[in-house]
Amino acid sequence: MSGQRSVPRRKPVNTDEPHPVRVLLVEDHDMVAEALQQALDRADGITVVGRARSRAEALADVGEHEPHVVLLDRRLSDGDALGAIADLAAGGARVLVLTGEATPAIAAQVAKAGGAGLLFKSSQLGVLESAVREVAAGGVVFEPELLPGVLDRLAGRIPAVGRTLTARERETLGLLGEGATTDEISLRLGVSRNTTRNHVQRVLEKLGARSKLEAVAVARREGLIS
Repeated sequence: MSGQRSVPRRKPVNTDEPHPVRVLLVEDHDMVAEALQQALDRADGITVVGRARSRAEALADVGEHEPHVVLLDRRLSDGDALGAIADLAAGGARVLVLTGEATPAIAAQVAKAGGAGLLFKSSQLGVLESAVREVAAGGVVFEPELLPGVLDRLAGRIPAVGRTLTARERETLGLLGEGATTDEISLRLGVSRNTTRNHVQRVLEKLGARSKLEAVAVARREGLIS
């Protein structure tokens, strides 16, 4: 279509060749980013070509630096980074997510969005280096403890928690996650307190929760809210 600029997709890297794997590091904690960059730059065949501190910076830098791999912190200053995976990968970069904690549901979200893998930040540097090379070569790397659950969810064997929530119930759940009271939710949604109570009750039922607090915990565990 006219007016649209196509971005050439990069081919998987042949890691047997001398050309280094180009990595864009997306991390908003400077000390963590510096440590990761130093470690990766010391690794054979890997070079960090850029650093970004937010989703917005990452989306700009991926076009400028043309990395083979985007090493993406899940939680950034401008929001949950999972929503940026598809755009970051659009030009052919492989996206490897780093996170402090995750569930199989969150790992499945990474896979569905086009991510090449997910590792815990506590992983040893050797594991991280191997993962960067693996995803650059076209492979997929997920934490072993999460992989069975990821495969089950992608195969549809485990029903997605909360998939029957309506749009209004999702709004209600999001506001619960912000700590909003019933009156505050009513005001934000422009509905009566009774209607809000009904929305909350249906959210609890669909999430199998016995309280608002438990509903929020379930929603965060399953990646429904950040």
